[in-house]
Amino acid sequence: MPTRRRALLAGAVSLGAAGVAAAFVPGTGERTAPAPPPAAGARPARRPLRPSEYRLRPLTGYGPPRTPHGRTPVRREPLLRVPEHGRTMVLSFDDGPDPRYTPHILDTLARYEVRAMFFVCGEMAAGHRDLVARMADEGHVVGNHTWTHPLLTRLRRARIRSEMERTSDIVEKICGERPAWFRAPYGAWNHAVFRLGAELGMESLAWTVDTLDWTEPGTRTIVERVADGAAPGVVVLSHDAGGDRSQTVRALRTYLPGLLDSGYHLTVPRRQYV
Repeated sequence: MPTRRRALLAGAVSLGAAGVAAAFVPGTGERTAPAPPPAAGARPARRPLRPSEYRLRPLTGYGPPRTPHGRTPVRREPLLRVPEHGRTMVLSFDDGPDPRYTPHILDTLARYEVRAMFFVCGEMAAGHRDLVARMADEGHVVGNHTWTHPLLTRLRRARIRSEMERTSDIVEKICGERPAWFRAPYGAWNHAVFRLGAELGMESLAWTVDTLDWTEPGTRTIVERVADGAAPGVVVLSHDAGGDRSQTVRALRTYLPGLLDSGYHLTVPRRQYV
């Protein structure tokens, strides 16, 4: 009898569970059939990844950036270059995305299988989410460049946090993860900016070579500045928005294959480097 009683109780529990599983379809009053149990030994199916959650394997470089464990250090000055790892350089683009120029830059990077860093402004990212998603999907690093590109050293702490946090929020909504890198507009950092960036989990990265492309000096001049400044560990600053960036687009098409032919690896930094 004890064995029979256990069997009856087990059957009642199974029937109750099946009744709960047969939920009503909203608005119809009809019940849906309970889902069949998974086959023995089978793993439950994982939800498919969104396109912006996909990350390419490294095209050139040392693998996708990884979020470090522990707290981000509060720095006194930004990183100006990445630790030398052979003939490695980093290309970075600020102020975008801009539908007039960013797609051409992405096309050129894809053609040569190179990844770069894009420090986006939140208001631009919010207006061109498809371009930010493309950056992430193609393996580029999407960094934080504030919401409206203000001079942070003239703002109160609460406004600085808002500029940085809102941008991190929109990047997370589009890409599925918060940015791990921050660049201050105009290269203007102070203690409050460093501390708030660290609190938001971001490392501060400046640059080694400034192309000054925002002054529109001419395509040849931009190419020469990159070529003259090329060296292991160098971070190159260019812009894909904020004005006429057609010279930047044309210059990239010239100096990128030249750097690759010279033996440079164009990649993105890992957080564990620092």
